[in-house]
Amino acid sequence: MKSAYELAMERLNQTSPMKKLTDDQKLQLAEIDSKYSAKIAERELFLKGELAKAEMSGDFEAIEQLNRQIAGEKKRLETEREEKKEQVRNAASE
Repeated sequence: MKSAYELAMERLNQTSPMKKLTDDQKLQLAEIDSKYSAKIAERELFLKGELAKAEMSGDFEAIEQLNRQIAGEKKRLETEREEKKEQVRNAASE
């Protein structure tokens, strides 16, 4: 007897079959992940350093702004990463 999850996955594969990625595409996806993980870490490290300075000076407005900036930059880079990965995935179907 199949679980509801297995049945749902079978129906999903019937309507839009999963694309097989080549080894080259898998490598490209891994490189994109690595590159953007490094970018995110670099920006977080820099902004958290600035955040520590603002906390030491007691500048609450700057603290709030830096927290928003950290979240915004991380979201922007993650979105950019997923767009690049989707381009690689879509190249598989062409």
